[in-house]
Amino acid sequence: MPTRLTAAVFGALMLALAVVQVAEPGWHTPVRLAAGLAATLAVTLGLRRYRPVARAPWHVLAAAVALSALGGAARTDPAVPVLPAVGTALLLTVYPMLAVALLLFVRHRIGGRRDRGGLLDTLTLACGVTLLAWTLVIDPQIRDAGLAAADRWVSLAYPIGDLLCLALLVRLLTACGRRLPAAGLLAAGLLALVVTDVAGYRDGFGHLTTLGPLPWYAAAGLAALHPSMTELTHAAPWPTTELGRTRLALLGLASLIAPAVLVLQVAHDGQVRNPYVITGLSACTFLLVLARMAGLMGSHRLALARERGLREASAALVSAADADEVAGAVRKAVAQLLPADVPHRVVLAMAFTEPEQPISAEAAAQSELDRATGTAARLVATREVDWAVAVRLTQFNKVLRCPLVLADRPTGDPLVGVLHVGGPTSALLGLQRALEVLATQVALALERIALSQEVIRRNSEAYFRTLVLNTSDVILIVDEEDRVRYASPSAVQVLGADPVGVRLPEIIHPGDRVRLAGVLTGVRAGDSTPEGLDFRAVGRRRTEVLLEMHLRDLRADQTVAGLVVTLRDVTERRRLERELTHQAFHDSLTGLANRVLFADRLQHALARGARDGSVVGVLFIDLDDFKIVNDTLGHAVGDQLLIAVAERISGALRADDTAARIGGDEFAALVENVQDPGAVEETASRILAALAAPIVVDGEMLQAVASIGITTTPEADNADELLRQADLALYVAKGAGKNRWRRYQSHLHSAMVERLELRSALDHAVNEGHFVLQYQPIVDLVTDEAVGFEALVRWHHPVRGLIAPDQFIEVAEESGLIVPMGRWVLDQALHTVAQWRRILPRTRQPYVSVNVSVRQFRQSGFVEQVRASLDYAGVPPQALMLEITETLLMGDDERIWSDLAVLQEMGVRIAIDDFGTGYSSLGYLRQRPIDVLKIDKMFIDDMVGDDQQLALVRGIVSLAQTLNLTVVAEGIEDATHRRILAQLGCPLGQGYYYSSPLDATEALTWLRNPQPIAA
Repeated sequence: MPTRLTAAVFGALMLALAVVQVAEPGWHTPVRLAAGLAATLAVTLGLRRYRPVARAPWHVLAAAVALSALGGAARTDPAVPVLPAVGTALLLTVYPMLAVALLLFVRHRIGGRRDRGGLLDTLTLACGVTLLAWTLVIDPQIRDAGLAAADRWVSLAYPIGDLLCLALLVRLLTACGRRLPAAGLLAAGLLALVVTDVAGYRDGFGHLTTLGPLPWYAAAGLAALHPSMTELTHAAPWPTTELGRTRLALLGLASLIAPAVLVLQVAHDGQVRNPYVITGLSACTFLLVLARMAGLMGSHRLALARERGLREASAALVSAADADEVAGAVRKAVAQLLPADVPHRVVLAMAFTEPEQPISAEAAAQSELDRATGTAARLVATREVDWAVAVRLTQFNKVLRCPLVLADRPTGDPLVGVLHVGGPTSALLGLQRALEVLATQVALALERIALSQEVIRRNSEAYFRTLVLNTSDVILIVDEEDRVRYASPSAVQVLGADPVGVRLPEIIHPGDRVRLAGVLTGVRAGDSTPEGLDFRAVGRRRTEVLLEMHLRDLRADQTVAGLVVTLRDVTERRRLERELTHQAFHDSLTGLANRVLFADRLQHALARGARDGSVVGVLFIDLDDFKIVNDTLGHAVGDQLLIAVAERISGALRADDTAARIGGDEFAALVENVQDPGAVEETASRILAALAAPIVVDGEMLQAVASIGITTTPEADNADELLRQADLALYVAKGAGKNRWRRYQSHLHSAMVERLELRSALDHAVNEGHFVLQYQPIVDLVTDEAVGFEALVRWHHPVRGLIAPDQFIEVAEESGLIVPMGRWVLDQALHTVAQWRRILPRTRQPYVSVNVSVRQFRQSGFVEQVRASLDYAGVPPQALMLEITETLLMGDDERIWSDLAVLQEMGVRIAIDDFGTGYSSLGYLRQRPIDVLKIDKMFIDDMVGDDQQLALVRGIVSLAQTLNLTVVAEGIEDATHRRILAQLGCPLGQGYYYSSPLDATEALTWLRNPQPIAA
């Protein structure tokens, strides 16, 4: 029979019995028995039809109905004296059974969770109703003196049972979570039972007891026949701790019962009965309300914490880049949503995406259920989840399972994954709603990541497709017959035509096809082939190109199914590599071998000489005075001279010999395959002869004078030693007067060591200031009065004493130490002349003359240095004269001459030292900023008794007067020199006739008393 029809028949039967009960009061007993039997059968039928998970509560309810019917029938039958007492006992047993049934319903409905709010609400209502029942029923029964003690206790048992059932009914209704018709029917029946019980105690309400328990029986049967009866034994989806309007109204009504009772008692009786009972129940109600408020505040704080956790999780999920970061954000969020001391574990399982991957039938069914339920969280047993998840959650009995479902996924499958949280059951039940919200955010994050990865993948494919279509490399796919099946667009640009359909060997030069065939065979056989093989081919303009080939066997890849051949045009690269290799081993200026190549060829020559017994010779060639060419004529002329010298050295060597440029103006020659060391000496002579002829560079006639050091294998048998010996021999050749060669001899080593020691000691002397200045007076030849002094530097050696400049100036020039030394000389000389000028009268203010090296002029900021030295010493520029060498006149460095012009404009005088010893043209004197000419001592020594030399001196003096230049004669040794120079009109002179070099104090004394001092 259909469910609705069964319920309708049962309802009609109960209605008919109610009519008979009202119409025929004498039929009370059979009607009650029939109604009880019908209700019991209805409960049994509902259990058989709907098969709830738990049947015990319904069985207890059916038993209570049956006992109620039997007890009521027995109580009203006076035929047997014992039956009324038995009936009363049965009726009193009904209330505990009803309480047990309701308690079972409550336990199944809350599912083991802690519903503290519902319990407090139930107790609050129970306190209010208890106070009302005490006032209306219980207290009057206690005060009724006409009742026997036994009857009084029986009459009190009924309202107490009603209160117990009513409290449990309220607890059941608060645990249902949502409105259930079965629960509503049970509530209506029990309320009817309570009303009839209470009406029996109040005068004027006896008519309400006419129907008796029939409404209760009907409600129990209809509740069992309703489909919602199964849900009464299922756990509610979440705890209903919220204070809705209905619940709030009931709690408020319960709280107002106590003051209402007080008002009614005072109004009716004029006094308050049982104030202690009213006060106690009122206090309990107040305390329960406070506890309920505290729970609400705690729930509110927990809700805020969960909301904050969900916001933080949302921010973390938005920034997550992959599934691992999403899982980490979920674990952190769940830890924030749960209390700190609750043990838990989170497992994020992704849905199966590969259709070929086998899954179990249980997993497939579970996935279908997940897709159907959406993101609703379900509390399931750990053993019911997939085994891969269960093994990670074995320490928990229950797992909160929340599917990650998105309805409109591009892939079509709405299931993204499943979020599992294991933990205590009570904690998981409170996490359901927050976890569902979190699951939605996780699903969106995972979908965003998947879509981003898909976009990146598609962009990468498009990127690589664009690279292949636009790369300059040629990409070919070759089939088993070596025929080109695919060619990238760059093939036409490199090969001149589309090679598709052409066999690969036909593209390659005929001379390389055999090698290509071997390479292709090796690749197909799986052999490892060298990368970067070069093959020749005919290019776009029918010119030969060099192609670098890379091969890879992708025949097993169905998307390629062939050999992938990558060709790159390396024609220009190989040419550049050859050029770079040549530059790495050859001098860029002269084209000769450089030091690296020379050393390599020397090693090979020594190895050959050791095998065949031939002699190997090494020549070091250094141009003499090449620095003068650079300083005077400029580096461009110097470079042209080096090129010409390299050509002449190469021309003087044999075909087997090697010429190299070691650096600067240093060259080397390797002579091999000779049997006699004399052949090496002949090579040196040929080189000197080749350099003897003048070299014309830009119209200038230049003389390339060189010194050569020679060594051969009889002196040494390794390259380093040969090079060292040749360098020592070169040093000896330079010391012997230049423009000559010298062979290495063993005693040369000590000379070189001495020179190195001198250089090291000189460097220390510069740093420590081990120099002194001496001053030689420059005298007016007419008045014999000193007008100035030349500052002469001396080295105060700790062992050798004072050392003259000719013993260390050359080393200082070579090492560059002349620059700091010259700066010190300038500052010291200006400091000395400043002291003199402060002591001497204004009419006798001498100047100081300082020699300046060309290296100092090459330093940037020389003019500023001179100006700063003058300012620091506090002397005018007129107190300083700078002496430069005559070779500087031949230079074309305009910066030097512009600096000299600036100095001359400042008032500093410029002098040419040792004039007449160089090769400068007298025309330079008119073009350069020159103030003074100093005639070299050599001319002064030879003019006595040599009319030609005298005429030369006379010409220099006359030329200087014509050009308005001052002349200073150096090396005046006696009175004859003074007299002749005075007669020739030379105004100034210096020499030992007047004074030897003096220190600063002696010079000041000499200024005050200028007497000639014998040399």
